[in-house]
Amino acid sequence: MKKDSEAGSSRQTLSASVLAQIKQMLWSGRVMPGEQLSIRKTAEALGVSMMPVRDAFSRLVADHALEVTPNRSVRVPVLSVETFTEITRIRFEIEGMAVAEAARNASEGLLTEISRINARLSQEMAKPLADTQQLVSLNQQFHFAIYEAAAMPVLLLMVESLWLRIGPILNYDLRQGSPRTREQVAVAHHRAMIEALQQGDAAAARRAVVADIREAFEYMTTRTPSLFQPPERRAVARAADSGK
Repeated sequence: MKKDSEAGSSRQTLSASVLAQIKQMLWSGRVMPGEQLSIRKTAEALGVSMMPVRDAFSRLVADHALEVTPNRSVRVPVLSVETFTEITRIRFEIEGMAVAEAARNASEGLLTEISRINARLSQEMAKPLADTQQLVSLNQQFHFAIYEAAAMPVLLLMVESLWLRIGPILNYDLRQGSPRTREQVAVAHHRAMIEALQQGDAAAARRAVVADIREAFEYMTTRTPSLFQPPERRAVARAADSGK
């Protein structure tokens, strides 16, 4: 019985680890909207059997972070501009609430941590060849350090769920070295958040995170509209552009 219990616990631990790693792929935008995901290839990349990957895919389909196509393959959903707009408006409210609550509870430890993360983000952005995965990771660390400090676990789950759905779009400019990245726009918004947290100003903290979210949203919808198109249409658009 003990061995059975240990085996079951080990399987649960493995399943949780696989799910967390695939979530990180989505959060960090390592997969593109419309990209098909192979259970076998994902299992090989993670060094596990196909079963925990299949289970993780099923969980993420249920959470609308992945979708099953008519031919039964699994892919990253392509969000419409309307859906992306709706999610962004929701983010204004719940991420605004999270930073406002964090401002009321901000400890010296939190302020030190997020200041350090933002400084590293600024240093990485200043490099001629920035490590894009590092940029994405640092941006995520900054935001979630604050959201976790709000000490509202239900709200945190809601934020995580939304980031899963928009991750493939959310960090596109960081991965592509956009003008926003070179100009360190996000770093400036982060500094405004840090200052608001230092002063315990919940309203200013909310305004800062909303400005951060809004500016990224406006960039994505106006400068990278192809992200909201199926892969086949993106390919046609690229071919047309190359022929000009």
